[in-house]
Amino acid sequence: MSGSLRMPPGAPGTLPVIPRQRTPRWAGPDPVDELAERLDGFVAAAVHPDEIAALLESDGLSDDQIRERYGVKNSFALAEELYERVARRYPEPENSAPDPWRTSLLSCLLRGVVFALPGFGYVLGAPLLAGPPDDHGLPAGTVPLLAAALFGWAWNQGLAHRAYTWLGLGDRAAARRSLLLGGPAGALLGALVALLAAGTAAPAAVAFAAGQSCYLGAATALLVLGRERALLAALLPMTAGAVLALVRPVPDAARLTLLLGSAAAVAVLAVRAAAPRGSGTPAAGPAPGTVPLTASLPYALFGLSTGVLVVYAALGDVLAGDGLSAVAAPAAVALTLSMGPAEWLLHRFRSRGLAGLRACSTPRAFRRTTARALVACLGAYLAALLALDLVTAALWPHAPAVSGLRLAGLLLLGVVMWTGLLLQSFGAVAGAALICVLAALAHTLALVTHTGGPHTVGAAVYGAAALAQSALVCVLLGRATAHR
Repeated sequence: MSGSLRMPPGAPGTLPVIPRQRTPRWAGPDPVDELAERLDGFVAAAVHPDEIAALLESDGLSDDQIRERYGVKNSFALAEELYERVARRYPEPENSAPDPWRTSLLSCLLRGVVFALPGFGYVLGAPLLAGPPDDHGLPAGTVPLLAAALFGWAWNQGLAHRAYTWLGLGDRAAARRSLLLGGPAGALLGALVALLAAGTAAPAAVAFAAGQSCYLGAATALLVLGRERALLAALLPMTAGAVLALVRPVPDAARLTLLLGSAAAVAVLAVRAAAPRGSGTPAAGPAPGTVPLTASLPYALFGLSTGVLVVYAALGDVLAGDGLSAVAAPAAVALTLSMGPAEWLLHRFRSRGLAGLRACSTPRAFRRTTARALVACLGAYLAALLALDLVTAALWPHAPAVSGLRLAGLLLLGVVMWTGLLLQSFGAVAGAALICVLAALAHTLALVTHTGGPHTVGAAVYGAAALAQSALVCVLLGRATAHR
């Protein structure tokens, strides 16, 4: 019976509710106020309470100690208390460090031009690719060229990540070693891929694809080591010959000489740039072998999947045009040239994010700042891509008609490319690689099953990927901790 009785609150025999432990006023200063005063500079500069909680945990404060000393349940509750008590302010240091994301627009545009100039090699190599269409209805030699190119994009993207990782760790010798070994290995494997995919293609087309693989490996080494100007100088004679071939006949012997000469020059420059520097004391850094090969796999998959998406955009131009080469369609040329502005705008976004960390006083204000920066930089990139595509299509012989559906697909692909590169620059390449791989598989399945026209399928697939990747960017990059 007694067990079923319910006593009213406050009745005799009931236990009082234990209040949260607080230090009484007469017992001395509030320990939370003392802690806020001691951590004033850090707390005032915090954009989110989680930053303060991370500092408290790094100082070794356990939840039991926090409950005993400060009367709150854990580090997060104490961090919120400190965040509320200290006013936000972001004093600039006396000797402010320079913005590491400031870069020259001219140098980025130069890299974009360097990315695009190898396309002139296909103009000079046209006699090597002559012949009837293959079994897929594509221009002669297209399949081995694309197979070698896709393999090269994947391999060299992973190789570049590995070399950049060594450079970031301060071990330039290890970066050179990886390029010196990985470049030739990728070229050899690329040539083997072209041979296996040759089918009915002429041996000359396979040889051209092998030369393409050698160029990709050598150019990767020069770009990673910052030798863009040397690469540009090596490509200029070949480019001049290709421009001349567009307006007047050029003998086949001259075409072959220019192609082989440029490829050999790039290879020699790459070997010289990656060669070991003397036998002195090695630079301080991690021991060789501490950078796992698997860390570069997402970057390789990202390079492969985005390469597939670009190829499909080019194939859409081929099928809508008049016998264009799949690797030199206007869409592919515009995307390649746009990589220069894309790189500069990536740096611009990172710079504006860093400035937002110093200027914003609340997480909401920081999210607004990064959202505005994202819209501005992505909008500028799409405007540059649109202008490049319209100019390229206007100058290109036998170019397909510029339709609204084609332009929409190209711009959506531009969103996928730029947001993927942005995520990659923040180290979030796994999500970008997954989305792009799924998009490439979906596009391949749609084309194999003849689900729709190339531009229709492209717009649908690129749109879905752009939406998913933009959402990922908003979730990851709206947090202050991602920009530190």
